[in-house]
Amino acid sequence: MAYFKLKYFLLITVASIFFSCGKACQTDTDKSAILDVMHLQEIAWNKHDLEGFMQGYWKSDSLKFYGKSGLTKGWQNTLDNYKKGYPTSAESGTLKFTIDDISPVDCNSYWVMGQYHLIRTVGDANGNFLIIFKKIDGAWKIVADMSS
Repeated sequence: MAYFKLKYFLLITVASIFFSCGKACQTDTDKSAILDVMHLQEIAWNKHDLEGFMQGYWKSDSLKFYGKSGLTKGWQNTLDNYKKGYPTSAESGTLKFTIDDISPVDCNSYWVMGQYHLIRTVGDANGNFLIIFKKIDGAWKIVADMSS
């Protein structure tokens, strides 16, 4: 009887794990959707539409941005920093992302590693980034950004 209970318990456990995983990760579909978000960010930035650029970020106080000034927490604080650092089109310039890697962390989050390139009349700026995208309410949003 104990053997039967153990076998039944293991069967239920394995089935629970299998069914809790749900669908397999949609890697190509997800990567394409993430690249679409980043492309829309480029378009918004290049119009000096910083609010539009920020639509790619999770609008939450839990958003984290880590850059040369240290850690910034929150969507509004991040937007305020962008407005302070890039007050005019001359400072924001033209943005182009180069994506080096997109890898799943799990089925609802990915990291993206790459470079940003700003062509500006006040002098070009380039750097590296590691951003974490998470699917929130059906949309891919940046929940953490480390840019240098």
